[in-house]
Amino acid sequence: MIKKASEMVSTTKVKMREGTGQVIVKGIADEGSVKHCRLFSELRLEKGCSIGEHDHVNETEYYWITAGKGIVTEADGEKVVEAGDLVITGGGASHAIRNEEDEALVFMALIILD
Repeated sequence: MIKKASEMVSTTKVKMREGTGQVIVKGIADEGSVKHCRLFSELRLEKGCSIGEHDHVNETEYYWITAGKGIVTEADGEKVVEAGDLVITGGGASHAIRNEEDEALVFMALIILD
């Protein structure tokens, strides 16, 4: 099966997880179409936008950064991430991500159920 880019629907989420601004979410795979997966999407944050802190219980979320730079907040502080980096959050841990740069922060988000 091939899902063409033209079939992927983008939506705008305002103040996602109590963050700031808006997040453009492009659904790569429809929810429920990938076994053991709750989310498989491309997310785009423009300057000043963020996804607020949230936890992952009974699931693990992966952010693979594909463009731009961002700041990830985890229990042990803030870290800069950039294209090629992978953020892994699971086991009940929490995280947040924001973009303070002029260039858009783009990343793949994948949530796998434990």
